[in-house]
Amino acid sequence: MKPEDIRCLLEKAEAVRKKSYSPYSCYPVGAALLAEDGTIYTGCNMENVSYPASLCAERNAIGSAIAHGKRKFSAIAIIGSHEDYTMPCGICRQVMAEFHVPLIICGKSPEDYRTYTLEELFPSSFKAEELIHKENL
Repeated sequence: MKPEDIRCLLEKAEAVRKKSYSPYSCYPVGAALLAEDGTIYTGCNMENVSYPASLCAERNAIGSAIAHGKRKFSAIAIIGSHEDYTMPCGICRQVMAEFHVPLIICGKSPEDYRTYTLEELFPSSFKAEELIHKENL
């Protein structure tokens, strides 16, 4: 992926980060997901006083893309703190694995980021083929 494409994703993640609803953690996060067709879907974290009801920015962006019929993705960019590289949580990593998001860009800013493959961040994900299907019983 070209540096200018990464910067574009990080800028969109930074912009949507400002729309975060994060009154409890005070940790706003934005994500920008690049579909294989070039469309970019964004999402921000949305907290709830009942913490398990909260939604991470990454899953919010993926959910938006899925709602628009997309199933194939090239990359996702994530920005939270400007002091540290915001890494996706375990649940988000599993959702990224479900949809085979190959490149994860974790940024402090559009200029300061690190890139990872899904395999680097989540080497042993749970896969659909590991499920026991009724016909196998």
